[in-house]
Amino acid sequence: MKRVITVYNTIYSAVYKFIRKYPVLFCAALAAVLIAYPFLLPDDFLRGMSTKILLYIVIVSSMNVVNGYSGQFTMGHAGFLAAGAYTAAILMTRCGFSFWLALPLAGFAAALCAAAAGFLGSILSGLYLAMVTLGFSEILRIIALNWISLTGGPLGIKGIPPPKIAGWTLRGSYPMYFLMLALAALMLFFTWRVINSKYGKAWISIRENEAAAASLGINIRKYKIMNMAYAGFWAGIAGAFIAVYYRYIDSTMFGIDENCNILAMTIVGGMGTFAGPFAGVIAVNVISEVFRFASEYRLVIYAVLIILMMHIRPQGLAGISENANRLKNTMFLGDGI
Repeated sequence: MKRVITVYNTIYSAVYKFIRKYPVLFCAALAAVLIAYPFLLPDDFLRGMSTKILLYIVIVSSMNVVNGYSGQFTMGHAGFLAAGAYTAAILMTRCGFSFWLALPLAGFAAALCAAAAGFLGSILSGLYLAMVTLGFSEILRIIALNWISLTGGPLGIKGIPPPKIAGWTLRGSYPMYFLMLALAALMLFFTWRVINSKYGKAWISIRENEAAAASLGINIRKYKIMNMAYAGFWAGIAGAFIAVYYRYIDSTMFGIDENCNILAMTIVGGMGTFAGPFAGVIAVNVISEVFRFASEYRLVIYAVLIILMMHIRPQGLAGISENANRLKNTMFLGDGI
């Protein structure tokens, strides 16, 4: 096992050095691959799987902003997904809003929910905050389940219209893949900018030493709530995409198992790293497909996976290794991500 870990670290370091030396070439090559990729796949199933991976990259990246960069620990991201999905679905089916207008409103609705959870938990930390966010997520799910006149209750909301651009309906595996690719690119760009701004540095300061950050004049409660709201906004955007992608939502899509799914991807990939969500999402989705025959034991599989990761590579697949501390605050490792 030690040999496998050594080989992985060697390959990871080599890839990182290449990216650091040729960042423009890497970004151009990655963009070309992602654009050409769906046309190389033989069927809609694989394109749908790729779209799902892009979707979860956005979701896990938004959780990583909280769990990885601010030192807070949330387990209730599915609730923010639900807030965004139901907001978009209700606006589009009941009020006649277009997807492009409902999309930012869904993000803002989820951001408000996340800010409320952040306010309630701003004086807490660790597992106490995790329990508050998990409970808040369950409250949102139960509201969606029981407010039948607004959310459809157990039957959910059906017939959600697909997005349109200049009269062209975005329907099918190709358009939805590129829509999700665009949303993921926007989310990652803005997150990169925010993490490297004064707000991101304040979050990292709070994570490293809350007392020291407060002594420097950083308003701890304010920045914690902002951190939760920013993460909630992108979770809401992802929720809006879920609504138009499946064209149906109900409360069972946002339960505790989904919270565990998102948390597993975040931990496996590596918290506090920009590349962590990529690695975690791909790894967990591949494992989920391999063990699809045992889907009823999914939570057990996630638990075993997290335990193994904590034992073998506690910093996550894309986390910084002990011999690479000098690479912190750079593009794909440490706090620069």
